[in-house]
Amino acid sequence: MKENGSSEKELFSFLSSVRSDDLSYDRILSSMCTRPHPVAVRAHMLFIETNLGDPGLFPGTMGLEDELIRMLGSLFHHPDAGGYATSGGTESNIQALRIAKKQKPVARPNVIIPASAHFSFDKACDMLGLEMRSVPLDATYRMNPDTVAETVDSNTVAIVSIVGTTEYGMIDPIRDIAAVAGENGVFFHVDAAFGGLVAPFLEGIPPWDFTVPEVSSISVDPHKMGMSTIPCGALLLRDPGAFGCLNVDTPYLSVKKECTLAGTRPGAPVAGAYAVLQYLGREGLSAIVSGCMENTRRLIEGMEAYGYPRIVTPDVNVATFDCPLTPEGWRISRTRQGHMRTVLMPHVTRDVVESFLCTIGEMNA
Repeated sequence: MKENGSSEKELFSFLSSVRSDDLSYDRILSSMCTRPHPVAVRAHMLFIETNLGDPGLFPGTMGLEDELIRMLGSLFHHPDAGGYATSGGTESNIQALRIAKKQKPVARPNVIIPASAHFSFDKACDMLGLEMRSVPLDATYRMNPDTVAETVDSNTVAIVSIVGTTEYGMIDPIRDIAAVAGENGVFFHVDAAFGGLVAPFLEGIPPWDFTVPEVSSISVDPHKMGMSTIPCGALLLRDPGAFGCLNVDTPYLSVKKECTLAGTRPGAPVAGAYAVLQYLGREGLSAIVSGCMENTRRLIEGMEAYGYPRIVTPDVNVATFDCPLTPEGWRISRTRQGHMRTVLMPHVTRDVVESFLCTIGEMNA
């Protein structure tokens, strides 16, 4: 730290130069985040100083969090779900497994996850002392219910399925896996961090949310397809009372018990998430999802025209290809199998898709 402070002009000149080193979303096809919606940014700045870790000081912001959870619960067909705003899918998944473990105290607890599960479950199981049983996927890159049934035992405290897998954009057969969880009396968590704000607006998707009776909890990230400011996730529980097992005493705060993982929690991204959902409504969100899915189909069509077949037909706006190319000037990613992976977020417009395909065509010439 300098002895004397910098001038505002000097400081922000430096910060601007640092920010210019960051990549622009214009050519990023690898991220499940996107530019926040303008109303999210405006709401975020209005609530920039709020702290939901001491909610009695910010009752208005606390009310917004409650309303955000109610809106998401209604979207997932359970408006009375309990929940709170997290920092994202990792925190939500950790908290879900904490609850599952506390509800079923056994000597050697294990959790069953699909091979497609997000790496946050590696962290969660390591932190919580859980044996992580990863089951292989079927030919469509989805979790196989039969394999889950073969893997579950009396020490299984939770089964996890995915709605919108990170690598291939698939939705697991939630009802069939839920049946296994129900037959064995096991907590069933649905990780819908990405797909939770996509699947409700797709046609022909089998039930996956709280309409499935055995679903215990759902994680969803408004800072992904909800276009909120970062970070904003949410964990919703069918039984709001289940959060009670996580409570710790907080005697010097405005509330005397808290169940959240983080202490200080920013209210600004919660306001941003609420603002987007309220501003767009179901019709606006549906239109955005429709556009992303149409661009996904266009990218698949174009890549296959150049001889790079899709690996699987995705359920959500993630597309993967058997393509060794890494287009210059673009950011794509690779799955663990080495397949080209792209995510068609709202910033990936039709013009961006066509520009990407043009680059592929030039490299393919």
